[in-house]
Amino acid sequence: MLFTSEIFDMYQQYAAFKRWHFETLEYFPSEIGGLRHASASIAGSEAYKHMKFEGGVHRVQRVPRTEKQGRTHTSTVTVTILPQPTEINLVINPKDLRIDTKRASGAGGQHVNTTDSAVWIVHLPTGIVSECQQERSQLKNKEMAMKKLRAKLYSLQLEEETSKQYNARKIQIGTKGRSEKIRTYNFPQNWVTDHRINKSFHDLETFMQGEYLLDELVQSLKDCANYESLVEIISKKV
Repeated sequence: MLFTSEIFDMYQQYAAFKRWHFETLEYFPSEIGGLRHASASIAGSEAYKHMKFEGGVHRVQRVPRTEKQGRTHTSTVTVTILPQPTEINLVINPKDLRIDTKRASGAGGQHVNTTDSAVWIVHLPTGIVSECQQERSQLKNKEMAMKKLRAKLYSLQLEEETSKQYNARKIQIGTKGRSEKIRTYNFPQNWVTDHRINKSFHDLETFMQGEYLLDELVQSLKDCANYESLVEIISKKV
């Protein structure tokens, strides 16, 4: 859908604003325009510390171009943020993997071709699946699929730990709260509201550019999360 594409573009522009490296891993356009699904790798100074607050359900309210009665429609996009582990803190046993290759297919992928370049990896102990068909090179697709698998496994491990430590938190910590509606983008009235801290901006067009307004909101979320952490530490000592 169109909003998925706009959200993806917003994060790409935010990465440029923060001078982070942004690499598209998957990009699947929809048949009717817009974007069906995409994933990217973002690397840079404190990238995860900023981006982890974007995980959750983003709700959009707008009048579609095909709407003849002028009614506002509501839809949602789910954003998942996974930290990328290092070789040190996550080790994957090759014996735990089943790796298959297949022919790239569908509208997605920039280089759909007739060779078996798409890679499908299954982590047998957990059943977690990672695939990639973005590149023409099977080796490159395997590298990207492994990168995504490592992130998923690390996220699972992190989620188990954080759910024990931060069960009462309002702010999403890492992967916690993916199903929670975190933000609403209202195009007819030109505002965006983050429901976790009840902070709004009445300049949606500028916000969607992924620069200083988004950065201001992310900083407010970081400050709130830090405050909650401090309160929790103090309450444990009392």
